[in-house]
Amino acid sequence: MMDRSRLGWTLAALLAAGLVAAGLTHNARLFALTLLNGLTLAALYFLVASGFTLVFGLMRNVNLAHGSLYLLGAYVGYSIGQASGSWTLAVVAGFTAAALAGALMQTLVFARMEGQELRQTLVTIGLSIVLADVFMWVWGGDTYQFDAPEWMSGRMPMPFVNFYPTFRILVLLAAVAIGALLWLLLNRTRVGQMIRAGVDDRQMLSASGVNVQRVFVLTFAIGAGLAGLGGVIGGTALSIAPGEDVRYLLASLVVVIVGGIGSVTGAAIGALLIGLAETFGLAYTPTYGVVFTFLLLVAALAFRPEGLMGARR
Repeated sequence: MMDRSRLGWTLAALLAAGLVAAGLTHNARLFALTLLNGLTLAALYFLVASGFTLVFGLMRNVNLAHGSLYLLGAYVGYSIGQASGSWTLAVVAGFTAAALAGALMQTLVFARMEGQELRQTLVTIGLSIVLADVFMWVWGGDTYQFDAPEWMSGRMPMPFVNFYPTFRILVLLAAVAIGALLWLLLNRTRVGQMIRAGVDDRQMLSASGVNVQRVFVLTFAIGAGLAGLGGVIGGTALSIAPGEDVRYLLASLVVVIVGGIGSVTGAAIGALLIGLAETFGLAYTPTYGVVFTFLLLVAALAFRPEGLMGARR
């Protein structure tokens, strides 16, 4: 007899197939364009949320300043890119700035508040407010956008939509590659084993001679760096503006809740569902577009509170 989980996935697949068929029949071009936009938005959400799931899901650190790391990477990358004229250098600068900020946060804040979720929440909320004001002071309230390299700026032929921006397709491929690397890091390397062991029993790991705090600083730096990388990519595909930190923090929270805390695969699935729900909602019912994301979150909390790929408690 088919268990509930398999039955649920089967029904979801049949529903998705029916929606695809209906969309292609009604307006194939609109459906295909919305689907591509949803996939590329999901890729951006995954880049940011994958770092959040490392910090929040694996390390159990409640970092509500994660969106500020996204905006820090975006702004620093923009400044370096404008000064140097190199988009690649902007990517490196955005990742590095956010990674260093994350390492400092782990060393100065979270290492002193291990297991104190309420204090972590309040401190990081205050930190995000302060950083938002600092960003406004340094970069002002203007909207900025990166210029992608020329070889990324063209359009490539795609079925139903004729042409689609090359950069957005590259973002999707980059998200897939980064997701695969993260999975390999956590499941197939010694560093990943130490990270997971430190989360489960840090006293035992420390007794075996491993510097647990150094492992956690490295993990936090990777997670923060991914947020900064997402800032540069998001600033190229969309734009950089005050308030984007809150948007991507909320998106990361929803992705982790839907996908499952501590699961890179779950973050990918959650980002895919949220990205598609947001874009299809705006395309077909713009007035009530946000309701689709809300309903998805409610359904996850009601029927699978540990997330689609989260471990049952």
